Amino acid sequence: MQEEGQEEGQAEGQAGEAGGGRPIRKQRDQWTSRVGVIFAVAGSAVGLGNFLRFPGQAAENGGGAFMVPYFIAFLLLGIPICWAEWTMGRMGGRMGFHSSPAIYGAVAGKPRWRFMGALGVLIPIIIYMYYVVIESWCLGYALAYLTGSIDLGNDPSAYGERSAAWFGDFVGIGANGLGDGGVATSVYLWALVFAVNFIFIYRGVSRGIETFCKYAVPAMALCAVVVLVRVLTLGTPNPELPDQNVLNGLGFMWNPKSSAADGAWVGSLADPGVWLAATGQIFFSLSVGFGIIINYASYLQRDKDVVLSGLTASSTNEFFEVCLGGLITIPAAFIFLGAAGATGGTFGLGFNALPVVFLYMPGGAFFGFLWFFMLFLAAITSSLSMLQPGIAFLEEGLDINRHTSVTLLGLLTGAGSLFVVYFSEGLAALDTMDFWIGTAGIFVLATLQVILFGWVLGVDKGVEEAQRGAQINLPKVFRFVVKYVSPLYLLTIFALWSNQNLPGYIESLRQGGIPLVTVGVIVGVFVLFLVLVRIAGSRWDEEAAHHQG
Repeated sequence: MQEEGQEEGQAEGQAGEAGGGRPIRKQRDQWTSRVGVIFAVAGSAVGLGNFLRFPGQAAENGGGAFMVPYFIAFLLLGIPICWAEWTMGRMGGRMGFHSSPAIYGAVAGKPRWRFMGALGVLIPIIIYMYYVVIESWCLGYALAYLTGSIDLGNDPSAYGERSAAWFGDFVGIGANGLGDGGVATSVYLWALVFAVNFIFIYRGVSRGIETFCKYAVPAMALCAVVVLVRVLTLGTPNPELPDQNVLNGLGFMWNPKSSAADGAWVGSLADPGVWLAATGQIFFSLSVGFGIIINYASYLQRDKDVVLSGLTASSTNEFFEVCLGGLITIPAAFIFLGAAGATGGTFGLGFNALPVVFLYMPGGAFFGFLWFFMLFLAAITSSLSMLQPGIAFLEEGLDINRHTSVTLLGLLTGAGSLFVVYFSEGLAALDTMDFWIGTAGIFVLATLQVILFGWVLGVDKGVEEAQRGAQINLPKVFRFVVKYVSPLYLLTIFALWSNQNLPGYIESLRQGGIPLVTVGVIVGVFVLFLVLVRIAGSRWDEEAAHHQG
């Protein structure tokens, strides 16, 4: 079949059997350099969660105490699952597969695992539907600072209220519909950002994603460092409020705070909510359980290193999150707004508090532009990665070219994203998708991947595969951790999370309204992909039978 939008120089397919009777197939595309794949995977992981979600989670869940469960989750879940995904992805790519359903089935040698792999297509596609909307907000704010169109008035006591009102008007939080004025502008920006994503994804893995990330990730780092230097050199901008200075701002972010009644910060570690927040942040931050890494790794050449590459990509993400995101958002908000202004959710900090901060900050219009442009770059490197798993599945599952697969995925994600844009009242559709897919879904998929690697493929075979071409050895404890500790940790945390959150959401579903409609959209897309997996599986089995014959 002639491929459109693909590059030449693919790896030669080889005859043989792999993954339970399926032939090794010809790879469609490959990364052109190790730096390129590291930047691409890091770009996938580095996103809004690093600069907005992480600081907010840390500040609200014990400050420095939050970092204890955070790094435990990083070591016992993030790194082991990341290595497992890189390994299985490269293994699937060597067989000629690039989508989660195909890779799951090939690695397990059992066709039923293809249906579990359907989550690896569903999750990034659903997340993309609302993530690209937030991405357009970031671009809108960057342009607003560039043109000076953000107006919060002349009364400092009303800055916070006017900032929240500006955001609400811009995204249409007060009512459903496409609206006019600011809402209409945000819709135009959404359409522009949506189109830009598909232009790059059409160009393929190497000419599209890799090329863009090689430039976007360093540019993102440069913007973040410039804003960080500005924040760390603010000193005490208001002499009448001497306590609101840089050191106290950093202390508010990083000093351990208690969530327990006894006043001891250790009490934070006894709070299941803190562990839930830390684990969820690691998942969201590293993109494990998204179905993205396993897809990206499938484009590696057959013996390229996955151990050092996986560790480097994860460490790059942690640098952006802890060393940049953790030192900018909360300290900046604290310096100008105090403790009350340095708390709030992702949107509260990013789109309500920080515009007020930039208003107070010398040169704030310039730094406001840099900040939101950096968020836009972080978002688009992530959203591109969310599209590729779906493209790969449509191409190899339905045997269609890239032009057709991009068109089909564009229609599906366009309809879903426009659904989020239209049902903007209270951000109900966005929040519901994020709860069921962006939180619960990734827990489920990560658990399935650990079981697949440690118990179905077998941890010994998995480690042997990971060490193929590795430039560093896996830690000896990795076998025990990925087989026993990670699954138990995941199941325990997910049980606690379900007990804490599901009752309230089930009650909201009983009340009907937008959340119920949104769940219907999620279920509908999932059923669609289960049907497509069944069709694709039949075709893969026919190919295998033909090859064996």
